[in-house]
Amino acid sequence: MKIIFIGTVEFSFYALERLISIHSNIIGVLTKKSSDFNSDFKDLTPLCINNNIPIKYVEDINNIDNIHWIKQLNPDIIFCFGWSSLIKQDLLNIPPKGIVGFHPAALPNNRGRHPLIWALVLGLNKSASTFFFMNNDADSGDIISQKEFDILYNDDAQSLYTKVIKIALRQIEFFVPQLSNNTYNKIPQNHQIANYWRKRNQKDGVIDFKMNSYAIYNLVRALRKPYVGASIYYNDQEVKIWKVKERFDLLDINNIEFGKVIKVENNNIIVKCYDNAIEIIEHEFNTLPKIGEYIR
Repeated sequence: MKIIFIGTVEFSFYALERLISIHSNIIGVLTKKSSDFNSDFKDLTPLCINNNIPIKYVEDINNIDNIHWIKQLNPDIIFCFGWSSLIKQDLLNIPPKGIVGFHPAALPNNRGRHPLIWALVLGLNKSASTFFFMNNDADSGDIISQKEFDILYNDDAQSLYTKVIKIALRQIEFFVPQLSNNTYNKIPQNHQIANYWRKRNQKDGVIDFKMNSYAIYNLVRALRKPYVGASIYYNDQEVKIWKVKERFDLLDINNIEFGKVIKVENNNIIVKCYDNAIEIIEHEFNTLPKIGEYIR
């Protein structure tokens, strides 16, 4: 089974590496040399060079030159693992077995953008790693493999990303032979229960201390590396916040307004929020705020 691989992020690297390790016939890779868009970008070049795999750097995957390059290689199937733009019909039509995509959510639930970030922001306690056949609509094709996983209170973006990679690599080992010998099953999605998560924007990453402590905790852990970090504003300057802790042990704070600095100890800052308090543990303050000041 001749495979073309499309991807440009950390997961793409490990997926391609696993495909190589199980002796898949990778006949070409389309990727990017660099990306300002993908915070988890990872260069696939060394992996391709070391394994003598033809590589093509692209921006618009649907460009006619890229379509021509793929057609010349005559793939049986395409794997698109870690690519942010939609695949159009001209490309979908090329491989006889179709194009397999990946989405770390429990499809048909939670289609769309930033699935790991939104799962953490919303405080979900379960999600799934899903491989599916791509079509004209985002994340809506028939499922070939789906594995559920738990999201723990202590999980953050990095730990969840790592957890998903480990699960997805095991799935790849299982379904690739099935695709090769045509013993796989396709499960149609129930479109009646589907929902779509929107693209997040910069304002979505700003902490508002009118939020309760759990919502702030979820926002910060959702945007930890490899993502961009949550933000607050202090003296009209943006400050990145990387790790916080909910504080339930502080007494007599009900009459303190949200956003007020309650305590500064060593490098940690405790701030009143709507219901409890948040301890800011990892941050990029150049100058620590003082007790009694307000952060918005």
